[in-house]
Amino acid sequence: MTSNPQGSIRLFRFNGIDLFLHWSWFLVAVYEIQSRKGDYSSITWNVMEYLALFLIVMLHEFGHALACRQVGGTANRIVLWPLGGVAYVNPPQRPGATLWSIAAGPLVNVAFLVILWALGMMNRSTGWADAIPNVHPFLHALWTINLGLLIFNMLPIYPLDGGQILRSLLWFVLGRARSQLAATVIGFIGVAGLIGLAVWMRSAWFAVISAFILMNCWSGLKQARVLLRLAKLPRTPGFACPSCKTAPPAGAFWKCNLCGQSFDTFQTRGVCPNCKAQFAVTRCLDCGVAKPIGEWIDYPPVPGN
Repeated sequence: MTSNPQGSIRLFRFNGIDLFLHWSWFLVAVYEIQSRKGDYSSITWNVMEYLALFLIVMLHEFGHALACRQVGGTANRIVLWPLGGVAYVNPPQRPGATLWSIAAGPLVNVAFLVILWALGMMNRSTGWADAIPNVHPFLHALWTINLGLLIFNMLPIYPLDGGQILRSLLWFVLGRARSQLAATVIGFIGVAGLIGLAVWMRSAWFAVISAFILMNCWSGLKQARVLLRLAKLPRTPGFACPSCKTAPPAGAFWKCNLCGQSFDTFQTRGVCPNCKAQFAVTRCLDCGVAKPIGEWIDYPPVPGN
């Protein structure tokens, strides 16, 4: 059962993925609709425009989630809020799988650009523009907004999709930890530019977005430091995570949730040495996936070693 994120309303479930909408979305919707009500002859078109924007963002996030599942990852929750959406995806810890999981979202926006352009052409050729004058500005506004979202989201600033795509590409060359570090460092440079732009534009809304990106970039940097320390640890021979195929670190890095004792679960085969509790699954410290210890690949010893 997926719990509701704080302040969010569960709308529906599709293909095992729960969609949530944060309550603040309604406040921003009212503001945006009222501020643009002069763009059409009826406010109904403003409502339709905002609902269409909701649809674009929702399908963008479903693009991430469904692509993640396609490569064998897990994705069961999407949260939409005024600054966009978040698809909680956990792809296999391989650069190709991560790259596809992230790139699928922007590809949805590219598809919408083509669809909206085609509808605009049909609007002119079929005479809709004369019969329903609001159709042309409506389609043009959606095309422009979608393009703006795509360009902004593809900036190489972590954790925007562009920054995460950059990280996935660097992963092929630098490895998981160093690619994360490089992406976040580049992200901080980009965030500085966004903050400067917010000050120049005197835009409170842009400042909020910049602050949100800065906090997530900082979290990404801390994660990169953890991955770097993890990469330097000695590894336990004979075992590998069923998900990311990485050998587990050697040492007392697992803690019993009953008595609090730290221990090396691979030395004890998942049994706490203090209270003798048997744990059904063992969590990989590299990718976070929890699997029964019997599923961790046990390679036979090499003869002569």
